[in-house]
Amino acid sequence: MNKLFLFLIFIFCANVSVLCEEPKVAAHGAILIDAETGRVLWGKNEHSPLAMASTTKIMTAVLALESGRMDEIVTVSSKAAGAPKVKMYLSPGEKVRLGDLMLALMLESSNDAAIAIAEHLSGTVEEFCAQMTEKARQLGATNTIFETPNGLDKGDHHSTPHDLALITRYALNVPGFIELTTTPHATFKSDRRSYSFSNRNRLLHEYAGANGVKTGFTNKAGHCFVGAAKREEMQLISVVLASGWGNEGKNQKWVDTKRVLNFGFDNFEFITVIEAQAIAGNIPVTRSRTDSIDFAFDKTVRIPLGNHEKDSVYVELYVPSSQAAPVNQGDLLGIARVFIGTNFYNEIPLTATADATRHDLKTSIEKILNEYFGLITDNDVNIILPEI
Repeated sequence: MNKLFLFLIFIFCANVSVLCEEPKVAAHGAILIDAETGRVLWGKNEHSPLAMASTTKIMTAVLALESGRMDEIVTVSSKAAGAPKVKMYLSPGEKVRLGDLMLALMLESSNDAAIAIAEHLSGTVEEFCAQMTEKARQLGATNTIFETPNGLDKGDHHSTPHDLALITRYALNVPGFIELTTTPHATFKSDRRSYSFSNRNRLLHEYAGANGVKTGFTNKAGHCFVGAAKREEMQLISVVLASGWGNEGKNQKWVDTKRVLNFGFDNFEFITVIEAQAIAGNIPVTRSRTDSIDFAFDKTVRIPLGNHEKDSVYVELYVPSSQAAPVNQGDLLGIARVFIGTNFYNEIPLTATADATRHDLKTSIEKILNEYFGLITDNDVNIILPEI
């Protein structure tokens, strides 16, 4: 086996090393991530398990939307009708379109709507919550347990800022989710009465580019908010949990969210570190008339970088000292590992940019016999010669 050689490429994006001032928030736990790459841009106790109140409903909405059953009619149970405030005051036996319950769920955080949705989709609240927890696991949110579909405090119901950011990152790509969470007003009818709702997400009309997501409050969780905003090419997701209690905490969650999002938009921008198909280097080729072959980066790498990080990006190339022919264009020849300072960021393939046909005694004889005498075919026995 050929020995792997390591080459370093330093990427000098800018001659900037100013450390940005981190946001000051009251929240017990908070995080900011870039939605495109999932990169964590800032965090405070981001892996700490905390109650998350009605931000729970983000996952409830995800499972409902992915069910594709928005036009089904839900018959409200006594359990759903008996859910505590905040609620839309459904009555037992009332029939409502599932898609309309979703509006009540996400615009005004109706707890009875959440129960009705869970029971309709999974039969029981307990089964629906098990599906919510399993979905979280699939998304990498492994420190999350759902015991209610509405976020009311119960048992070990909890998440973390990091997990909620992962769930929201996924949710933003679920068809219909952003349209649902950014709806300003909604009216609809059940078989018994009419309903009218307004979106309680103040961020939508107080922050440029805001496109989500969900408020939350319980006595245990305090005031919480998962926010999202997009400006130009950057979509950011913020999470603040336990920003406070009472009226002060109710307002503080908005203050915290805006500070976190401002930190992201003010201090980070996308830098293209690697262009797909850009030549990364070359290696010698043996048993071929081709002396060497170029290899290129297989993918483009764009990273949201802070001003203080732009001169600390470098790439490690792991390639063999030589490669025996034949080599086909696109063959994997090595890997590139991208670092930001001492932190590993991503790994991408290095691939051959051209073909290198094999040329040695054995292949030369086979070629002559085939071309001049037609004696060699793909199914013929191989000529066995000693290796040179």
